[in-house]
Amino acid sequence: MPPVSLDPTSRETARLDTIIAIPVRNEAERIARCLTAIGGQAGLAPGRLGLVLFLNNCTDGTAEIVAGLVPGLPIPVRVIERTYAGAHAGWARRAAMDAAVAWLEGEGASPATATILTTDADSVVPPDWVAANLAALAAGADAVAGRVELIPEEAALLPPSLPARGRLEDTYDALITEMEARIDPDPHDPWPCHRTTIGASLSVRLPAYRQVGGMPEIPLGEDGAFVGALLEQGFRVRHDRAVLVLISARLTGRAPGGVADTIRSRCEEPDALCDARMEAVPRALHRYAWRARLRRLHAEGRLGRDLAWAHRLGIPEAEARRIAALPRVGEIVAAVDRASPRLAYRPLMPRQLPGQIRFARLVLPVLRAALRLRRATPATTLPAVPAATADA
Repeated sequence: MPPVSLDPTSRETARLDTIIAIPVRNEAERIARCLTAIGGQAGLAPGRLGLVLFLNNCTDGTAEIVAGLVPGLPIPVRVIERTYAGAHAGWARRAAMDAAVAWLEGEGASPATATILTTDADSVVPPDWVAANLAALAAGADAVAGRVELIPEEAALLPPSLPARGRLEDTYDALITEMEARIDPDPHDPWPCHRTTIGASLSVRLPAYRQVGGMPEIPLGEDGAFVGALLEQGFRVRHDRAVLVLISARLTGRAPGGVADTIRSRCEEPDALCDARMEAVPRALHRYAWRARLRRLHAEGRLGRDLAWAHRLGIPEAEARRIAALPRVGEIVAAVDRASPRLAYRPLMPRQLPGQIRFARLVLPVLRAALRLRRATPATTLPAVPAATADA
């Protein structure tokens, strides 16, 4: 096991304030690679980093492999073993992260720096993964969502059509993410950014984790629900392109509905719908423009006084008043997204991606120019997206 690469300028041992929490179930084939990567983290002061391994329902020798590897790791490790018939992904990740919280609090870590990171036992983090997360947090974020790529040697075994589709989706996702970041900008998550939310790469400051009630204990989508809760409560979430994790491309996973199931289903059904956020360009523009408008109305104190916005979005008056009374603008935007039939997601078919990519590449230069003009002349406003176009 290679020694951890420490910050050469640091001569003193730091107090432990950063812990990686990993749920583990039956990962005998991959856990050694995962732990080797964790042990090779660079740019960290000695003593600052710890690791929680939450082994649940392991029956394949994973526990024995972990027991043999842990003594050689250059960081302190706490191994927890549980057997629970009702185990699922959200329960296991929450248990791992809660154990990290207990460790940090027991060490008296400062709330200003106490940090929990999480990844998966079949993933491989690069040597700068922890340092990149900490840099984004130090720049002002309360949480950081990293992006992912498939482990190259595993991706090479997939049908060629799947990586080709993945490249199209990545291209389109970057285009609509730039549109979103320019139309409805988040000062704490500026372009360039991404919109991946996955448990393979998340980090969060301890106070934010506590305030949102921890990782949601749900069977599927706990990572997205967690980030959604952070945003709704006004926390600063950075989707940092500099934070990357390599994830497994295997077809049989541990969590139903997870990445492995997605990969397998797309192998079996090449025409399966894209992710929900990948809608046609006009609908995406319509959604982002409405989000920006809602934030502006909220900032001006007009959201609850003038319900014309609700009428245009097909939201009944009683529900609109309830939404307008929510305390945070993030909660309001999320509630409107859920309540409006005119903002229902209509994801693309894979065959639609090339045409929408061409369309987006035509629209983006116009959008950039319009926004530059608006900054130069504050009275200028962007034209509204026509209703007929938005429904395309």
